[in-house]
Amino acid sequence: MRGMNADDIDGAFDDAGFSEQPAKRHQHNGGAQPNGKDHTDARLAISLDDFFADMKSRQYIYVPAREMWPAPSVDARLPPVNGLAASKWLARERPIEQLTWLPGAPVIIQDKLINEGGWIDHSGANIFNLYLPPNIRLGDPKKAGPWINHVRKVFPDDAAHLIGWFAHRRQKPYEKINHALVLGGNQGIGKDTILEPVKRAVGPWNFVEASPKQILGRFNGFVKSTILRISEARDLGDLDRFAFYDHTKTLTAAPPDVLRVDEKHLREYSVPNVCGVIITTNYKTDGIYLPSDDRRHYVAWTDLTKDEFTTEYWTALYDWYDNGGYEHVAAYLDSLDLSGFDAKAPPIKTDAFWAITEANRSPENAELDDVLDAIGRPPAMPLSRIMSAADGAFGEWLRERKNRRIIPHRLEKCGYVPIRNDAAKDGLWKVKGRREVVYGNFDFPPAERLACARKL
Repeated sequence: MRGMNADDIDGAFDDAGFSEQPAKRHQHNGGAQPNGKDHTDARLAISLDDFFADMKSRQYIYVPAREMWPAPSVDARLPPVNGLAASKWLARERPIEQLTWLPGAPVIIQDKLINEGGWIDHSGANIFNLYLPPNIRLGDPKKAGPWINHVRKVFPDDAAHLIGWFAHRRQKPYEKINHALVLGGNQGIGKDTILEPVKRAVGPWNFVEASPKQILGRFNGFVKSTILRISEARDLGDLDRFAFYDHTKTLTAAPPDVLRVDEKHLREYSVPNVCGVIITTNYKTDGIYLPSDDRRHYVAWTDLTKDEFTTEYWTALYDWYDNGGYEHVAAYLDSLDLSGFDAKAPPIKTDAFWAITEANRSPENAELDDVLDAIGRPPAMPLSRIMSAADGAFGEWLRERKNRRIIPHRLEKCGYVPIRNDAAKDGLWKVKGRREVVYGNFDFPPAERLACARKL
């Protein structure tokens, strides 16, 4: 299968109901304007055709950079049109109703609106697409050998899957890959060097870097990415490790099919969930948290050290990059046969995956299992019963208030989840006159768990 070109991508969106015709009310010809005058400033090379008016935010999109301008800036750079300020003319003649970010779709997506539920047909509506495609000139795919060899050297058992994942991001950036890559190993062994040509292939502006702290924060403009790299995931602490795992579920797989973008100084807007996530880390035991039943992460690990690479190795590889190598890798990823790569299937669980899950297995889980066995694992029970049955150091650990938020995660790993009391506003149960969380056993039907909780 050859790589998808622009016509293929546009065709895919035609099939989905997207039109690539010029947007209604937005048809212009170069810098020529309705009054017959050319309003292009030759020195600044800027014209009315470089802007659209976002009616929701009352700002103006500068198309070449996909940036927002206020009205005074637009009027300062563009002359009036028939006595009307440029910003007012744009609001009347080149308005858009919404913003989104979608690889492969036209700049103006016509007759559509988008919200958290997906696409809505709406005649006459126009959405501005903030996506900028990559502009790298493709080289010769047969000359990509140095990069391929480097990937195979660092991740010999995982190279085929990694390269297929990278090629999918180049060829089908509008399609979600339902698992993230975890690239782990020592510092200085070339993980970044693997990704550098991939960044060029998808467009550096579509390859976004973020820290775990940023991922857990409020603002999430990073979801507008073909590839989102989360760097050096470690030292999050037990609570934040669980929170990081739960928080990234929406990023690593779909559904949700649409994400809400919250950026500083901009109104929120919706974008399709198509970003591909790569997590890099140098630490296996205190890096990310992964449960054994995870279906969202492919873990590639290398035991190489930086001493296994010479200075000459890096010099030669980067010289090759700078002299056409980036272009050759882009061409290779663009033409790779993806018929054997299933973007929706759960990834295989590698030896490195199991090593991480074992490293995350807490000794408290085993002790909690022992207590639950001693109690007899009933269909439902309050936390106080577990605490009263635990003694020694583990009993003290359970009773420590600072561990209360971790305990539900431990219980879930041992087969118990909270049962909500729908008759109470706070969802808690009164057991012997005290409000408590009651946990139910996975092994019993929900109705039996609920009946047992009510008896308490």
